[in-house]
Amino acid sequence: MPRRFGPYGGAYVPETLVPALEELDRAWRSARRDPEFRGELGRLQRTLGGRPTPLYFAKRLTRRGRGAEIWLKREDLLHGGAHKFNNALGQGLLAVRMGKPRLIAETGAGQHGVATAMIGAALGLETEVYMGTVDMARQRPNVERMRLLGARVIPVREGSRTLKDAINAALRDWITNVRTTHYLLGSAVGPHPFPTLVAELQSVIGREIRRQSRRAFGRLPDVVVACVGGGSNAIGTFHPLRSTSVEFLGVEAGGPKGHRVGAASLERGLPGVLHGSYSYVLQDRNGQVAATESISAGLDYPGVGPEHAYLKDTGRARYVAVHDEEALAAFHWLAEDEGILPALEPAHAIFAAVREARRRPAKERIVVTLSGRGDKDLEVVIRAAR
Repeated sequence: MPRRFGPYGGAYVPETLVPALEELDRAWRSARRDPEFRGELGRLQRTLGGRPTPLYFAKRLTRRGRGAEIWLKREDLLHGGAHKFNNALGQGLLAVRMGKPRLIAETGAGQHGVATAMIGAALGLETEVYMGTVDMARQRPNVERMRLLGARVIPVREGSRTLKDAINAALRDWITNVRTTHYLLGSAVGPHPFPTLVAELQSVIGREIRRQSRRAFGRLPDVVVACVGGGSNAIGTFHPLRSTSVEFLGVEAGGPKGHRVGAASLERGLPGVLHGSYSYVLQDRNGQVAATESISAGLDYPGVGPEHAYLKDTGRARYVAVHDEEALAAFHWLAEDEGILPALEPAHAIFAAVREARRRPAKERIVVTLSGRGDKDLEVVIRAAR
């Protein structure tokens, strides 16, 4: 398991967390080689999660693009409505393996919190989820889902009261309760081994794309597209395809038109340390973490996973920003063209995919990871239309 991706990654944490990170690293190294663990993970992916998720040809959305074919990897059909299930299940099983009876998690859009609550219930683990009060207000349906699933949702009222601050609160909890608690970090960020662990658990997405695209159209896609906040669904899409010629396009949140940075860490950030990892971070002129803004709670984060930073620097992946207004337009395109309500996070990727399709010939194939469904965002979309 790489500790670094070029200069990025590492573990910039208090000494009190080092033993817990080393324990997690050892547990994952052991578990991934254990046929019994892999078998249980695969069984629950199928029977609880509903994998494999299908690859869907978006015929009418393709007509809108007037170019390359657009296919959707339907992670929105996974149990809980998002790709977050993949990582939560694997880490939940690791917590049981390590003898940790309590899970804590952070969440922004609420999908990771819901996935953690589901896994905590299924595995009989006490579960508490930290969530900024701004995100609690704009993602109220997921707050209620977590509570119905037996999780305690802890409001975070410090800072910007969004995902960044929820991570800070969860890390403080973990430092205090490290012997009995596993921090189920939700994205490919944070100190080693989290970026690699999350990437490997989310790589089921890219592995299925490899198999399904060959069956669907006889070869690998020309380009895969995924939204990027911390970057877990994107790295799960990209990671298994690194050795191929498939192009990678990551789509960040540009925020409202006119906002200076939005939440596009790779496009507008600089290398720095955030939440225990060295990667691209949005910073102000004094080197402090900059304020972000995005209509999408799940993309409203001032950093990004270190593997994405490495893919950017090496030129293996391209990253672009899509504004709030463009993501809202794409939300309506997919709803009206295909009868699918996307979450606002992958709506950013849908907009970029249609724009990309217009630049490419009809013989090419684009696969977009539709990382979540849109029922959680209906109130936000309706308010934006007023």
